[in-house]
Amino acid sequence: MPSLFSSGAQVSRGARPSIFPRGPLNPCSMSQTSQPEGVDPTALRDRLFELWTCKDLEGLRLEAAKGFSELDEPLVGLLEVLESCPGPQKGKSSTLGQFVMGEFLRWRPGRPRTSLEGLAAELVPRLQRRALGLACEGQAACLEPLLDIYQLGSLDRTELVEHVGRLWDRCAYREAAVLAMKLDLQADLEMEKMCVPLVLLDKLAMAEAYVRGRPHLQERLVTMLDSWCSQQFSLDQLRKQYPRLCLSKHQTDLIQPKMVIKHVFRLMEKFNVDPAKCSNSVHKRKFDSLRFLMFMHFREGKMSEENWSDHVQAIVEGSVELKVHLVELLVRHGTSQQAAEWAGYYSLPKNRLPFGVWDTLQTLPPSQTGLPPVCCPSLDSWEPSPHHRQCYYQLPVARGNVHFLSTLEQLESCQQAVMQAGVVVGVDMEWRAGFGTVSQQRVALIQLAVPGAVFLLDLCASAFSQDPQTLHFVREFLAHKNVLKLGYGMSGDLRSLVATWPEFSEEPLKVEGMLDLLHVHQKIQMSRRGCEGGPRSVEVGDGDGHGRGRASSEKGLSLLVQQVLGRPLDKQEQLSNWERRPLRLGQLRYAAADAYCLLDVHSVLKENHVRFGLPTDLLSLVPGPSAAGKKKEERTPRDKSRKGRKKTKDSEQASVAEPLSQPRGPSPGEGGPVVAPQNLRVVCDNMLQGLGRYLRCLGVNTVILENVDDHKVAAKLARAEDRVILTSGQPYQTLKSQVAEGRCFALDCSEKARDQAVQVLRHFHVRLTPQDIFSRCQACNNDEYLRLPQKTMTTLMTEKGLVLEQAPPSAEVWDDHYEPLLPYNSWRGPEAPSFTPRCRWAPEGSLDGQTLAFPSGAVAQLDTVPPGLLPRIPEFFICTGCGKVFWEGTHFDRVLSQFDDVLHISEDAVATATNIATATLISTTNTAATTAPDLRT
Repeated sequence: MPSLFSSGAQVSRGARPSIFPRGPLNPCSMSQTSQPEGVDPTALRDRLFELWTCKDLEGLRLEAAKGFSELDEPLVGLLEVLESCPGPQKGKSSTLGQFVMGEFLRWRPGRPRTSLEGLAAELVPRLQRRALGLACEGQAACLEPLLDIYQLGSLDRTELVEHVGRLWDRCAYREAAVLAMKLDLQADLEMEKMCVPLVLLDKLAMAEAYVRGRPHLQERLVTMLDSWCSQQFSLDQLRKQYPRLCLSKHQTDLIQPKMVIKHVFRLMEKFNVDPAKCSNSVHKRKFDSLRFLMFMHFREGKMSEENWSDHVQAIVEGSVELKVHLVELLVRHGTSQQAAEWAGYYSLPKNRLPFGVWDTLQTLPPSQTGLPPVCCPSLDSWEPSPHHRQCYYQLPVARGNVHFLSTLEQLESCQQAVMQAGVVVGVDMEWRAGFGTVSQQRVALIQLAVPGAVFLLDLCASAFSQDPQTLHFVREFLAHKNVLKLGYGMSGDLRSLVATWPEFSEEPLKVEGMLDLLHVHQKIQMSRRGCEGGPRSVEVGDGDGHGRGRASSEKGLSLLVQQVLGRPLDKQEQLSNWERRPLRLGQLRYAAADAYCLLDVHSVLKENHVRFGLPTDLLSLVPGPSAAGKKKEERTPRDKSRKGRKKTKDSEQASVAEPLSQPRGPSPGEGGPVVAPQNLRVVCDNMLQGLGRYLRCLGVNTVILENVDDHKVAAKLARAEDRVILTSGQPYQTLKSQVAEGRCFALDCSEKARDQAVQVLRHFHVRLTPQDIFSRCQACNNDEYLRLPQKTMTTLMTEKGLVLEQAPPSAEVWDDHYEPLLPYNSWRGPEAPSFTPRCRWAPEGSLDGQTLAFPSGAVAQLDTVPPGLLPRIPEFFICTGCGKVFWEGTHFDRVLSQFDDVLHISEDAVATATNIATATLISTTNTAATTAPDLRT
C-alpha cells in the first residue's frame, strides 16, 4: 500500500505542489477529467497569494468571492486552490488556505453549484478522495468544512479506515485520531493502537476525547492505564511495539506509576468505572496510604491508636500482600510485639513474615492473637482528662444535650430547633478520610449546633439518609434566609454533600444566610498582620499536646478558635473512621465541639469586632451568594472575564498570595511586599526536588516530598504547617483545590532548578541577602548550627580515634604550630560579602562530648571530616538536626554569582567586608550529591 503522504519538492516563493498528488492513492484523479472552462484555479491562487502577501484583506475577500463565482466547478476549483496554497509562514498565525476556506464558506450559501448533488456520479468519489487526503494535511481549521462540503462520511467505511491507518503508519497519530473521531470510526479501529501513542506523547486529553460517549472503550482505556501500574509493566517493552515513536525525557518521565495512577483514579470517577477493574492502581494507593498512616501515627503523633487501627484494617482488608506490608512497616516504625499481634490477628504464614516476628508471635498469649490489636472501648470516656481541659477548647454542652439522630422521628426535634427565624446554627460535616483511595468523599455525619444543644445526623443509616424527607430538610435548611448558618471552609463540605446526594447535582442546592468564618478569619489575619498586640497568625506551643515535645502550629478552624477563645481545638479525631458504627464517645465529643465552637467564636467576634479589625456586619465579608452543585463555569466568574483574551503562560499559573504570617514592607523594586527567605514556608512536590534543595540553600524554609509520597501529602503539609505548595503540571489542578486560594504555585518542570528558584524569589518578592545563603541545612531543613573552632574539632576527632597523627599541642603552642597552611579565604577579593548566616546558633554545651549527640538525638558525623583538612579550616559548623558537618570553602562564592541578579548587597556590607573570609558550607558526606544541588559545576 503506497504512503498517504508524498515527498514532493520543496516549495519556493509561497507556492507549493499538491501534497496529495494524483498517483497511486488517487487512481481516478481529477487530471484524467476535462478541466472546467472559466477562471484557472492556479491563476486564482496566484492572485490570492499576491494580495495575501500584501496584507490586503479587503481586496483578498473581494477577489476570492469573484474568483469562486467565475469557477465553472467551484468544488473542483476549491481543491485545486487549497492543494497549492502555501503552508504556515513566519509571523502569520493563520494560512492562506484557512482564509480561502473561510471565504468559501461565506460565499457558499444559496449557490446550488456548491453541492455534490449537481456533479456527475463518477466525479463525486474522486473529489471525496482528494478532499479526504487534504483534510488531514495539517490544517485543523479546514477539516470540519471539508467533511461537510464533500460529505466524506458517505465514503466506504473500509476506505476511511484504511486512510486512517495510512496516517497512523506515517506516525501522524494525532491526525489519525482526529479523523477517526470526526468520521465516527472508533468502532472499526483498535482502541489500544490508537490511544497508546497519544498517551505516550502526553496527549491523554485527546485519548479521552477519542473514547467519549463509548463506555466500553472508556473502560478499556482506564484498564489499559491501570495495567501500566503493575510491577510487570515495562516501558521499554511497550516502546518496542512503536519503534518509530520518539519520546522526549519529559514524556518518558510522565509514564511512571505515580502519575499514571492519578490519571486512572481521575478517569475512574469521570467514566464511572468500577474500581475493582483497576486493581493495580487501587493496590498501589493502599500501599502508599499505609505508609502515610505510619507517618501520621508514629512520627507525627496526630492519630490516636483507635483511629489508626480503624483505617489500617479497612485498607488491608481482603489483601494478603497489604497485610504482610503492614507487618513489615510495623517492624520498621513500631515494635516487634505490635507486628506480631497484627500477624497473629491475620494468621499470616511464617514464610511471609519479617525476621523475628514469628518468634515474638510464639511468645504471645492466645488471647492476644485472635482479636484486633486495638480493642479497648472501656477506655473511651465522655469526660476529657485534666490535661485536655487545660490545653484545648471544651464543649460547654452536657452529654445529654448531644443528640445522635438516625430516624425521621428524631429528626423532628432537630427541625424545630434549627428552623426558627433568627436562630444561629453552627454547621459542620465529617466523612471518612480516603487517603487517595476514594475519589469522592461522601458525608457520614452532619453536625448542627444551636445554643445549648448539638444534633448529629447519621447519614450512614441508609433508610434515614435516603428518605425524601431528610433531603427536603437539608435543602430547606440551607436555603432558609432567616437562619444564620455558621461554617468554616464550607465549599468543601458542600461538594461532599453533593457527592453524597446526586439529587443535589440535578437540582443545585441553594445556600442563603451562610457566614463562612474562613473569610472572617482571613480578614483577621490581614488586618492584624504586622500589628503589635494583635493575635499572631500562627500560634506555636511548647509541645504537640501528646507528650512528644514537638512544636506544633495550629491552622484553620483550630487556629481561629485559639486566637479568639484562647485555646485550640483537639484535632485527634479529625481523621477518624466516621463510617464506623457505633461512633466512640471521643468521636461524638469531637464532632459536637467542632460545630459548637463556631457559635462561641461568632459571639466573641460580634461583640469585639473592633478588636479583631472586623466590620460591624460580619456578613459583609462574604464574597457573595453560593450555590452547591453549580457547574464549574458558574462557580468561577473570573474565567468569564478572561473570555476572549489570549491566555499566556503567566495567566495559567496560580496567582499566589503572600503567606499570612509574612510582614509587609517596601518592595525591592516591583511594588510588592518584601519577604525575608526565613518567612517564606513552602512544600515542594517530588517533581521539584532540585528546586527544593536550591531554596534551602537560599534560606527558605522548605519541605521536600520523597519520590514515594503522593501529591496529596503536599496539600496536607500546606494546611498543617501554613506552607505554599510548589508543584508542576497536572497535580497543580488537583492541589490548588485542596488549599486556600493563592496557596499553590505552578512552575515549568522543564526549566532548570536555578531558574525555578529565581522565579519563586521574584514571585514572592523575596529579598535575598548574603546572610541568607546556607543559613539552613540543605539535608534536613534545620536552621540551627553549632560552631566548633579548629582546636575543639581536632581534640574531639583525636579522642574518637579519627585522627591518627600526633595529638594536638597544648594551648600555649597552638598558634605557633597550627597556623593554616594556606589562607582559607585566599581565593577571594577583599570587598566581597562575608559569610554571616542568619541562623540560630546552638549553645556550646549542646554537644555531648562522650556520645557526640545533640538533644535532638542527632549524632555529629565527625568521621566525615578529612583529617588533613583540620589545619586549614579555622571553624566548623555542625547541624543540630541531622549531625552533618560543614566548613568554609568556595561554594559560597558560586552561589552568590549564580543568584547575583536577585541578590541584595548593601554598600555598608561590602565596605566592611575587607579581608573577611567568605564561607560556604560544603557537606562532607557521600550523600551530599543527593541532598544538595551541585552548585560547584
